[in-house]
This record gives sequence, structure tokens and C-alpha cells, in this order.
Amino acid sequence: MEITDVTATTVDIPLRDLDDELGLRPYVTNHGQVETMERVLVRVDTDEGTSGWGEMRTFLSPRATESIIEDGVAPLIGGQSPFEIERLRRQVFIEYTNVELFFAAVETACWDIMGKSLGKPIYELLGGATAPQQTATRNADAAGHEPATDREVAFAFCLGILSPERSRLKAREALDAGFSVLKTKAGRDWRQDVARIEAMHDEVDGRLEFRLDPNQGWSLDQAVRVGARLEQAGIYLQYIEQPIRVNSHKSLAALRQRLRQPIAPNEDTYIPHNLQSLIETGAMDVAVLDLTPAGGIAGLRQQAAIVENAGVPHTHHCAFDLGIRTAAILHAVHGIPGFSLAPDTTYYAWEEDVITDPFELTNGRMTVPDDPGLGVSIDMKTVEKYRV
Repeated sequence: MEITDVTATTVDIPLRDLDDELGLRPYVTNHGQVETMERVLVRVDTDEGTSGWGEMRTFLSPRATESIIEDGVAPLIGGQSPFEIERLRRQVFIEYTNVELFFAAVETACWDIMGKSLGKPIYELLGGATAPQQTATRNADAAGHEPATDREVAFAFCLGILSPERSRLKAREALDAGFSVLKTKAGRDWRQDVARIEAMHDEVDGRLEFRLDPNQGWSLDQAVRVGARLEQAGIYLQYIEQPIRVNSHKSLAALRQRLRQPIAPNEDTYIPHNLQSLIETGAMDVAVLDLTPAGGIAGLRQQAAIVENAGVPHTHHCAFDLGIRTAAILHAVHGIPGFSLAPDTTYYAWEEDVITDPFELTNGRMTVPDDPGLGVSIDMKTVEKYRV
């Protein structure tokens, strides 16, 4: 089997409004706000008629992202076997750039092709026989929920920056929908960040765990103040995600020593070899990994092994994922041993999805597909409806 073609198509799909149940639009962050999200859908074709799909966000623009994939990555892997994922990942190399970001969606599509060709879901190809027991144990959370079934994965609800009063309402929605963890953005005003966490914690009477993500938006002294103020209020976060700028590992380590709030680098993990530096510096309590900057599922497996060997718990990041990448995340965290914290998701907030049978969220959980490959089919009518 040989790869014959790689194509990329961008769609722009709106989020559901904040006034809707579990709606998030506008989703406000330290960097701006999101009302619609462009996603690039990548299709890899083979000479035997089997095709696979991957998904990523746009970088710079849809045209630039599509061009790098179709004109840059595709010629490097054409005529080769989609089964040779590790070799392909190592040979896709361009000086001065991390091209693995763009290869990741292609790599996911190759996993999809392999699974379809072998009649197996991706999580089984990853050695998933070892992972379901871990997943079930992880999902038997302290909120009193029943343990998950073998293929259920619990997710964390994600929320943009809102007023403390509006945040209260959304925390209640998340709790009522069965979530046990809520991650909220931060970084524009550290005092408001504290007030929002306090309001949500009060609203749910401590029945949600919280993650706070300023996307590098705080200075070191502000991060100290936020963590200390929450400690004084008796609120202990599941973790603070990337509180200060990347490549400040000694400062992260100092922050970790000063606070009892766990520190969880995210953007720092996107930079090659940073994981080892974070471990050696003692700069993280939790790793927030992402398969796209890791170069795909195989790259994510490699990163998960590094942090697991260091005794660092880890979870998976959300980038407003449609059904294709959501399926990839489900297979990855279920099939790669070691993921011990719920991945983030905003899946509940899409107005539509590009897969024919969208995932259902029940009690904050989704079920890993059991059909071959990613286990999802693409609705081309919806793709054309939202195509950029």
C-alpha cells in the first residue's frame, strides 16, 4: 500500500451561544475571543482505495496551512507506506521550523488507514488492552460518579473568561451535565481570575475541581498572588496551566516551590526537548500534552512515556476539536497507558460537526469508537456547507 495523495480542506464552524445550554460563544481568552473556529481537515489517499482523515487548527491562514500540508509535507511522503509512521515522522524534516505541527494531521490519517486496513480500532493498535482498566479507575472520581465502562473517557469542561456572576451559572451547568472538572481561561486581570474561581467554587459547593489557564498571561509575582489567595480561601486547584511565559523553567520551578497549587506546563511542552528540561528543573507537577505539536499520535506516545517514567501525571489539551481530532484524542488517551487526568474538551459547544454520527457527552464522558481506524465517517455535505 502506498500514499497517492494528501489534501487539506478548511472549514469554519460557529460555536453555540453562551445563552444556550453548555454554549460558549464568545469564548474569551487572554489573547482574544472565539466565536467561530477554523479547522483544517486532512485526507490521505492510497493506491488500494483506503483513505484516512486527520484534523488540525489553522496557522497564519487557511491557505498557508493547506499549502504547507499539500505542497510541503505531501511530496515528502508520497509513494510510501502509511504503515511506516515512525519512519515518516522522522523523515519529514525542514530546517528552522517544527514541521511536525503540520505532519500531525497527516500522521493521524495514516493511523486511520492502518486501522481500516487491519479491521481494528486505533486504540488496539496502540496496545490498548493495557489501558482501559486505568481509564475506568481514573473516572471513578471523588464526586461520587459511577466508574466508567471500558471505553468511556471522562472530560473536563472548558470555559472562557466571564464575569464572576456569569461564571457561576456556567459552573452549575457543567456540574448538572455530569462534569467533575472545569477549566477556565484567565490572564487579563488576576484579581478577577481569583474572584471567578471563588464564585464558581461557592456555587457548586466544592463539587467541581478547577483548572486555571492564563495562557502565559501572568507575571511571576501575579502567579504567586493568585495561588496564595486561593490557598487562603481554602481552594486547591487541580492545576494552574502555563501561568508564565515559556522557556522560564527555573521561574516555574521557583513558583512550584512557593505554592501548594500544582503547576502544569502546556505551551512549554510544544517545544522540542522541553519536557526533559522541565523534568530536570523540577518545574512541573502535571504535563498538559497535545498530539498536534507532538507530531501526531506516535509523538504523543513518546512524550507520554517520558513524563510517565518521571512520575509526572499527564492529560491532553483541547484546541476546539471537531469529531476527527476528538476521535484521535479518545483513542490516544485510552490506548496509551499513563493518562491519569481527564482531557479538556469544548466539543459540547459546536453548532455542527463534520462527522456523520457526532459524539454524545453523557455525564461528562464520551465513548471511544470501536469501529476500525478512527471509527468515524465524514459528512461531506457539512464539510461543503462550512468550507472556507
